[in-house]
Amino acid sequence: MTFNDIFKSSFLESITEFSVTDLLLGLGASLIIGLFIFVIYKKTFTGVMYSTGFALTLVGLSLVTTLVIMAVTSNVVLSLGMVGALSIVRFRAAIKEPLEIVFLFWSIAVGIVVGAGMIVLAVVGSVVIGLILLIFANRKIRDNPYILVLNCKDEESENAALKLIGESVNRHVVKSKTITSAGIELTSEIRTKDATTSFVNRINDIPGIMSATLVSYNGEYMS
Repeated sequence: MTFNDIFKSSFLESITEFSVTDLLLGLGASLIIGLFIFVIYKKTFTGVMYSTGFALTLVGLSLVTTLVIMAVTSNVVLSLGMVGALSIVRFRAAIKEPLEIVFLFWSIAVGIVVGAGMIVLAVVGSVVIGLILLIFANRKIRDNPYILVLNCKDEESENAALKLIGESVNRHVVKSKTITSAGIELTSEIRTKDATTSFVNRINDIPGIMSATLVSYNGEYMS
């Protein structure tokens, strides 16, 4: 076997099996579905700071995965090499919100399904997932969770504040209570009846209440 025989092996022959039409169709479908994922992520985002870079990563991830899967499915030898190459890649990007993991796997799944030629499955599945996320995200936004921090002078002012809180919100749970020589610090998780927070003004007017602080809360962070 000469050097020319080695060079003329399956490498050049595999190029002739490449289909530009299939590539454009697959990447086009991935781009459209990736943009759909981008929009869903933007509408359901509830974090502290929206990251445009992460949102664009979702689109790029679906395109890259589609390209990889189309190459792997066309050549068995290439699939084995791709597994070895990807096994040495390490990703260290921090995931700030648990829901971001869902969008990452969603984009990867779309790329795999489209790359395998099942475009209809990718479209239908993405529409169903997107609608479910929109429904639950909108339901969560209407709940209005807050954390209320009170500094009370004595037990009498504490009881008066808790009574007013019970009359003004849907539900409240005491999370912590700290007693010092300066007074009582009370932290409660509350669920308001609507978006209004005027009841905090009335709490602050109670004799013995030194301060009242209300912050938005989603279970992971406060803002």
